[in-house]
This record gives sequence, structure tokens and C-alpha cells, in this order.
Amino acid sequence: MNDLVAITGIAAGGDGVGRLADGRAVFVPRTAPGERVRLRDGVRLHKTFARGELAEVVAPAPVSGPAGSARVTPPCPHYGRDRCGGCQLQHLAYDAQLAAKRAIVGEALRRIGKLDVADPEIVEAVEEWRYRAKISLAVKPVGRSDRRTVGLQPYDRPGAVFPLADCHIADFRLMALWRELKPRLELLPAKLTRLTLRLDREGRRHVIAESAGEPWLDADRLRAALPDGDAVICWWQPAEGAARVVAGPATGFPATAFEQVNPEMGTLARRWAVAQLGDVRGAVVWDLYGGIGDTALQLTERGAQVVSVDADEQAIEWARGREVARPVRFIAGRAEDVLPTLPEPLGVVVNPPRAGLHWNVTLRLTGQPVPRLAYLSCDPATLARDLQRLSVNYRITAVRAFDLFPQTAYVETVAVLEGV
Repeated sequence: MNDLVAITGIAAGGDGVGRLADGRAVFVPRTAPGERVRLRDGVRLHKTFARGELAEVVAPAPVSGPAGSARVTPPCPHYGRDRCGGCQLQHLAYDAQLAAKRAIVGEALRRIGKLDVADPEIVEAVEEWRYRAKISLAVKPVGRSDRRTVGLQPYDRPGAVFPLADCHIADFRLMALWRELKPRLELLPAKLTRLTLRLDREGRRHVIAESAGEPWLDADRLRAALPDGDAVICWWQPAEGAARVVAGPATGFPATAFEQVNPEMGTLARRWAVAQLGDVRGAVVWDLYGGIGDTALQLTERGAQVVSVDADEQAIEWARGREVARPVRFIAGRAEDVLPTLPEPLGVVVNPPRAGLHWNVTLRLTGQPVPRLAYLSCDPATLARDLQRLSVNYRITAVRAFDLFPQTAYVETVAVLEGV
């Protein structure tokens, strides 16, 4: 098949989308809106859609605006050579990426949420590159030997792993750590399944080794062998069980706790969300799925009486040790379990995982509407679903997107609601 397809937009996963001659939507990775492309043979046909691969760009997107064409040359060699799945939009100019993300959010809110809203404005990233404070690497054994490949995965072969030289969206300090680790992989657990590198806000670097075998016995040797090993903390994550420090100080930032991979942009999104609650001086505000307390701290600075809830006990323990403008009640527990025990709030901030709000949280918020609600989401689809459920007793007053994840199809969205 050598179908010519006009690419009309970017779908939620980052693929370009067009239509086949029979009317079916076809998703084509690494294409740009406005292009006419030829597809490779072997288009995979499904009942209502198809998936294809780019053979050639027959007609480029028309030049519009000072940025010129939507397509650019990706700077990362892994993006084209290894078909790296870590980024989906490196082939698009940055303004085209922002336009695509606005459309992804708007389309989800209209189609899934049944909401009459326009594509939201988007706050562009402070840095387009080197912003990630965390990177997770996949591991694949090489044959029957003790050798293994540690790196990232091609988007079209999820079972494969290519060796990582450099990730252009990861912080330089993480890539420096990776260069130091590569010649010493034999000191990692024998049955390593995943390797995560993370920076913390105290300037230290964390190595989190996940494995299904015996405990990580060489962590001290690895730490001693690294040029800046004193600033490295090694964690072992068993296949079943909690992660624990096996080399380095066991106190300090919990490297397994959730934190935005782009801390600077995460702060901007939270600050805007908190500001939308208005005057909260002296008022009770819930911070649900609050993690390590970043939102709680911003709320206390505005004079609120904050109750912050998160299921991660390590995150809550660390949050309790932070300096705050006024006392915060930090609760380690699942939001859906503790809501009945909390005082009535004037405002609520929710920042749930990708799966969205637990149904019982939605029931509480709709059964007893609060005056103001700010919802931070990393998934437009689950956000749209939850907003549709909340719409019975709330109206949306503002929506804004934040580009926390340049070069990828992911986007952070903040929706502000008022109880009616």
C-alpha cells in the first residue's frame, strides 16, 4: 500500500493523524500537521482506525508565521537512528509542539468531557532541553551471557532496548552520572530489571536499582568507585516490596516519592493553581495527593490552614520536616479513605496520578461541593472524564496548560472549578 495521507493534527500519543481513502483515521508517528505523506506497505488496519509508518514526506507543511515549517531536524541521534520512544515530538518546531498540546487538551475536554471549551492557552517551558530531573532506563539481557543492555526502548518495538549514549531532555548532571555508571554496570544487581537516576532538591543524585533477585550487595563498592560518590545514594527496589537505601545516608529526600520531572515548570503550574483559589487566609484547604508538600507550602504562604494527604508514607515523613509558614496537617493515607475525617474546606487542590480521581473522591466532591477546586492533571483524557463527572455540581472557570514535558506529547493541565 502506498497511500497518500494528509496529516491534519497530532493525536494524544504524539502520532500524526490523517484519513485513509476508506475514511478510517490513520495514526502515523513522526509526522507533522499540514504534511502530505506516503505510508510504508503494511498499514495495520483495525475496525475503525489504522496505524501506519512514514515512508516519505511528499509535500511539506506550508510555511506559516516567523517559525517557518513545522518540521525540524531532531538534534538527538537516538530519535531517528534508534526510533527512541522517550520523545514523540522532536521533529516538530517548538511552536508546533505547543499548538499540538493545546489541541490535545481541548479535544479531550470536548470529546471525552462533553465540555464546551476552547483549546486552552499554554505556558511554554522555561527550558526546552535538559529539564528532566529523573530518567528510567530499561534493561535487557544479551543472550545467555551475564551482559545486558541498559538504555531506552524504540517506540515500535517495546520489547527491545538500545544502549543509551545521551538523553537530550535529561539534566546534564544525570547524564554525567550515567557516563560514570556505564563502565561499572557489573556492580549493579545481577537480575536488574530497571535503573532509575534521579536528582533531588538537596543536590544529591540517586541510583534506584530494581531487581527480582538477591539484594544489591555491591552498592557500597559502586558508590566508592564513582568520582563523586559522596553525593550519590543507592537504593534497591525488590520486585515485591518497598525500596530502601543500601549505600549512602538513609535520611533525606525520598527518591521514590512522586515529584514532577520538571521541577521548575511544576512550581509554575502549582503556583497558578493555588492563586486561582483566591483569598484563602484563615480558611481550611485540602491538598489531596499532595506528595512531598510543595502545594501545601504555597498554600501556607497564602495564609491557609492546610490538610495535605498522600498515600506515600516516605513522602509525608519528608514533608513533615520542611519549614512552613504555618503548621500543616500532613496525613499518610489514601485520599478516598481519609476524606470523612477532614474538616470542611473552602478550597481543594487535587493532583492525582495518571489514572485520575478515585471514584469515592469524586463522590465526596460532588455530594458536598466545595466553593473552589483546582485540579492538576498530567493526562487530558482522565482529566476530561473527571471534569465531566464533576460538572453536575461545578462549573469550569479557567483552564490552562503548562508544557512540563517539551519534545514529548505529554502536557500538564490545570482546571479551576467553582461549586454551583
